[in-house]
Amino acid sequence: MSEANIISKIWNFADVLRDDGVGYGDYLEQITYILFLKMIDEFEKPPYNRKFNLPESDEGETFNWENLQQKKGAELDEFYRQLLRGLGNASGILGAIYTKAQNKIQDPAKLYKIIDMIKKEQWNAMGADLKGKIYEGLLEKNAEDSKSGAGQYFTPRALIKAMVACMQPEPMKTIIDPACGSGGFFLAAYDYIKSNNKLNKEQKEFLKNKTFFGNEIVASTRRMALMNLFLHGIGEITGDTFISSADALLSDEGVRYDYVLANPPFGKKSSMTFTNEKGEQKKQDLTVNRQDFWATTSNKQLNFVQHIRTLLKITGKAAVVLPDNVLFEGGAGETVRKELMKVADLHTILRLPTGIFYAQGVKANVVFFDNKPAAKNPWTKEVWFYDYRTNIHHTLKKNPIRYSDLEDFIKLFNLENRHERKETWSEKNPDGRWRKYTYEEIIARDKTSLDIFWIKDKSLTDLENLPEPDILATEIVENIEASLASFKEIAIKLNGE
Repeated sequence: MSEANIISKIWNFADVLRDDGVGYGDYLEQITYILFLKMIDEFEKPPYNRKFNLPESDEGETFNWENLQQKKGAELDEFYRQLLRGLGNASGILGAIYTKAQNKIQDPAKLYKIIDMIKKEQWNAMGADLKGKIYEGLLEKNAEDSKSGAGQYFTPRALIKAMVACMQPEPMKTIIDPACGSGGFFLAAYDYIKSNNKLNKEQKEFLKNKTFFGNEIVASTRRMALMNLFLHGIGEITGDTFISSADALLSDEGVRYDYVLANPPFGKKSSMTFTNEKGEQKKQDLTVNRQDFWATTSNKQLNFVQHIRTLLKITGKAAVVLPDNVLFEGGAGETVRKELMKVADLHTILRLPTGIFYAQGVKANVVFFDNKPAAKNPWTKEVWFYDYRTNIHHTLKKNPIRYSDLEDFIKLFNLENRHERKETWSEKNPDGRWRKYTYEEIIARDKTSLDIFWIKDKSLTDLENLPEPDILATEIVENIEASLASFKEIAIKLNGE
């Protein structure tokens, strides 16, 4: 069966379960539990013949695929619940996959149907590429469900691939994503390293088990990330999880990495919910106070920028998706930008269009910087901007962003000869998208703003260049929703909630 057919077959059953109150995210979790167990069973048989000491029930039944598929009705429901609890106590990736796992499918007949659907495929025989594509397809389907909010953990794969192509990660070097979501950056880097290098045995082992590290505080998302990586051939069932459930911002673990690839979660504020003396639930801004940070702030994005810089080795490099406010906000924002340009070479900013993320109304950029040793003078000499926003229109369904859309930027990025870049902008070509500003020009700007644009928006001056009505309507909705979110934050602050 083809990749598309398998995705369609598995996903179509999600609509049946929605009538029972099982959301897409819950369904994908159950698929993860059952599929992982099926793959363990396949590994225990020829030609693999591996042995996993899976835990047992109180009755002495091993929590394995063989016993699960033989159950039906109430017996299946009870055994499945026990199995999820038992496997959650195992070590390594196995235990991490099943940590806090719960059965969300109340009808045993429908649970049996999912088991039977997974049973019909030989998953290990498919190869990592096909398995990975199938699971990635399911993750993307889940991200499309706007009500679940899963889209915030799913960065467009075309953008990720372009960022990795600019960074060109090398074998035997480490990569971290401190907010890794479903693991998209890891997979793109893995594919790039495999495709562009003839790896020896040591390099293959390092790539599989020692290259990738990350954090993901949402348990269900971390589970899907681990499964996603495993299906692509990264990690071992009983090996280390390499994705921590700890909040990356709270402390410095002291380990340094060669690359940071990340799209930290959207939303400006970190907050915690507590119950007051009246029994009412309130939210309170959570300020991260770390001695190794330049500024103390509750702005989550600015804290991630500071944290990411601390994660890098002296020769480390970072590519990070950040919202516009990080580029222009005053106060702590200005402090962070100034310090970052001093201690690192902040050399490139890619301005992204709206309509490419599942979160509505997001205006974001990719910021590239290289860490440097301590020095008297600032390391940043000039910042190159590529404006892929002005007069660009994308939508998730009709005109999604593709890798080919960013190939011009990748070529101009010119990692091998970065100091030989040439502007496409000039006074004779004011619509050129590639332009540089010197460190002195940026420092002279109000609040040291990096929110720089120069191309005229044709939709404001030329009615003939207006986008199609459906794209225009989508952009209006995105802008209104983004504004509402901002007003909601203000209202919460004013009400002290």
